[in-house]
Amino acid sequence: MTDASPSLDRNSVPVEGDLRLPKPPGVVRQFWYRHPRATDALVALAYLLPSALGSLLISGGSLGIDPAFIPFGFVLVLFGGGVLLFRRSRPWTVLVTTWVITLLSAPVWEMVDFALVPFALYALAVYGSTRAAWIGFGGSALIGVIAGALAMMPSRGDADSTTVPGGNNGIGFAVVLVIVVLIGINIGNRRRYVVALLDRAAQLARERDQQAQLAANAERARIAREMHDIVSHGLTVMVTLAEGSAASVGRDPVRSAEAMRHVAETGRQALGDMRRMLGVLDDGLPAADAGVLEPQPGVAELGGLIEGFRGAGLAVRFTSTGTPPQNPAEQLTVYRLVQESLTNVLRHSGALASVDVTVEYLPDRVQIDVSNSGAVVDAPEPGSGGHGLLGMRERVALYGGTVDSGPRPDGGWSVRATLTHDSTGRAGTA
Repeated sequence: MTDASPSLDRNSVPVEGDLRLPKPPGVVRQFWYRHPRATDALVALAYLLPSALGSLLISGGSLGIDPAFIPFGFVLVLFGGGVLLFRRSRPWTVLVTTWVITLLSAPVWEMVDFALVPFALYALAVYGSTRAAWIGFGGSALIGVIAGALAMMPSRGDADSTTVPGGNNGIGFAVVLVIVVLIGINIGNRRRYVVALLDRAAQLARERDQQAQLAANAERARIAREMHDIVSHGLTVMVTLAEGSAASVGRDPVRSAEAMRHVAETGRQALGDMRRMLGVLDDGLPAADAGVLEPQPGVAELGGLIEGFRGAGLAVRFTSTGTPPQNPAEQLTVYRLVQESLTNVLRHSGALASVDVTVEYLPDRVQIDVSNSGAVVDAPEPGSGGHGLLGMRERVALYGGTVDSGPRPDGGWSVRATLTHDSTGRAGTA
């Protein structure tokens, strides 16, 4: 038999996050819960002291016990008390050991030790299982009958030796064992239920923390996409304008100065967007650093976005048909897709490229096409796409859409994105 019993120590249940296990009422009960080994020692003493005292009385009486066997009997009593210290961790081992001690001590004291086995059987019922408790009860009752028969045998071959009345009291012993098993099963089931509740609470706390971590990671990815779009767009426009200003400063100083003013305006706008984003991330920022809270851009701001790229020297033809969706998140996605596509054109094809932007608002979807006819000076490697296209795919995936990008047969580059929604403008599911 193995001691594969689950731990019923409430202190062994892991504490997750801010989970706090309830404390038992009363100072005494709290002490025993915190010091289980002290409880085991007290139980061992509860058996050891009366049994040792009874053994002294028996050995000092006139019961005809051979003095040569008395030290062996005391050793059995002491060993029985010591083995009870392991009743919590090894209930089956303790019970089987008590059976052996009972069988060995019955011929020595010419009576059955009715105290040791109930202690071990109670521990098996509490720290084992209901099935193990009833199996242990059957074995203990059988051991009681055998020990009673051994106690009634004539001692040391003396036919006239007397036996102690009660050595064959198997029925009374079985009744005591039934009571012990029922009490132990009741207490054990209650402990197992409490430990199961505490373990479930710990699992829920772990799941809560995991969900919070997943939500934090998703929000971090969303913020990273927003920061990429803001920084990439601002820096690309500023670099393009700065290069154009440097090339034209000699032959057209007025246009060069205008381009540099546009650079400064774009930089201030990008800085303001970043401050607003940081203000969302950290509520503790001073008001001067947090910026003024504004709504996220939508389809109404596409005209200003197009004009900004035109100011950077990019020839953009913009066409929009249909009724835009009412969902602000979907409008933001449309805005960011157009912004990222034009930024890529400006970065890879230069300001001399000609770009066609078409946005179709259909009843079941939004279709976005951005294509340029200029030569791709710095084309991305096939399959890489960079962070920009990856962010576009992540945004579109939230609406069950797709993004296709690649070189055009007649030169240039094209991006085609589709966002799906129902007739009410609600986003679809991926």
